[in-house]
Amino acid sequence: MSGRRRIVVGVDGSRSSRAALCRAAEEARAHDAVLEVVAAWSFLDQITGAPLDPLYGEANVRARLDQTGQEVLHDAPPPVIRLRPENDLPARALLTAAEGAWLVVVGSRGMGGFKGLLLGSVSSHLAHHSPCPVLIVRGGDGPAD
Repeated sequence: MSGRRRIVVGVDGSRSSRAALCRAAEEARAHDAVLEVVAAWSFLDQITGAPLDPLYGEANVRARLDQTGQEVLHDAPPPVIRLRPENDLPARALLTAAEGAWLVVVGSRGMGGFKGLLLGSVSSHLAHHSPCPVLIVRGGDGPAD
């Protein structure tokens, strides 16, 4: 797989990220690329008072990625999909994954609380700092949808 292009997509469970996953899969099929699905998680998301489990989020995120992938890509999955749960901040995890990638795809709005913004903080950060081209997909959360 060393000669294959790699397309990175950020998924956080929002409708916008589901639209990004769908578009990234289309691009991966069209360009015979590996689709790398990135979801960030934090072990600090654990329930307060429970024993600290350093791998707390990885199994949960992997299960959610599997489910989202099956729901969104069931009709036409790309040839190769890699699930990449990252214990990191979303923007930093995607920037790391974007190193050497052919394209990074994100939704225009994620799970953040500022609904009036045209771009979410992660998509805005990637647009300014990504080492590769960025495709920002509108869909699902915007006022014109």
